[in-house]
Order: sequence, then structure tokens, then C-alpha cells
Amino acid sequence: MSEIPSSSPTPIGSTLPSTRELVLRVMPMPADTNGNGDIFGGWIMGQVDLAASVLATRISRGRVATVAVNEFIFKQPVSVGDLLSFYAQVTRIGRTSITLHVEVIAERNPTAPQVVKVTEANLTFVAIDVNGKPRPIDTSA
Repeated sequence: MSEIPSSSPTPIGSTLPSTRELVLRVMPMPADTNGNGDIFGGWIMGQVDLAASVLATRISRGRVATVAVNEFIFKQPVSVGDLLSFYAQVTRIGRTSITLHVEVIAERNPTAPQVVKVTEANLTFVAIDVNGKPRPIDTSA
């Protein structure tokens, strides 16, 4: 399957990424906009962090904490009414940490549907115990 281009919209009939796991879907609302009417970058960053934590929590089988945002790229503005799909993929598992790549795909313009990659990011999480201390990740199961 082909990747969603980031520079030009793709018809909605195009397939969404199949090599990554869909971990979150959300539609931004007017309260999430900045003075220009676009969605705040910080709101998108928060949603990416939540999306990545879903997969990190599942893999580590417990609590995780975000320790680094290694890269964050805004490719296209996001608008009210865009349906955002957050796809995550593990890029590295260490002894106590997990690094993930997240792609955010917008489905927009219902009258002439399009699919556009709007954001991508790499985040690192550390698995933590009940005391907030790093704990080993069991990858045997």
C-alpha cells in the first residue's frame, strides 16, 4: 500500500496506512483553534502524546511516562471538522524505554473527500513502576 503524501491531498478512496496501528481518532473542535482559525499545534502535540502512549502502555504492560519528543513535524494545517487518525509504530524497544513514530492523517472536505498527512513525530517513553521509577520491559511474551 502506498503512503499518504504530505504535500498534496489524496482522494478518500486511497488507503490509509496499513503498516502502522490506528491508536486514536478525533475531530478537533472550534475551542481548539488559534487566532488564525487553525488548530493549535500544542493541541495536536497533546493528542500525538496520548496516541503514542496507547501503544507504549500496551507493549510495556503498564505505566509509561513521556521522556522525549525527539522530532515533531507539522506538514499541513489542521482545521475544525478534519477527522484525524493517529497511527503509531514502534521504532525501538530498549531495556526500559520505547520509541515510537506517529503519523497523523486528516480526512477532510466531505463534499470532495481528501486524505492528507498533517503531522509526524517520534517520541520516547520509559516504562515506570508504581513508584515512578524505571522498570524493565518484558518483550518475551
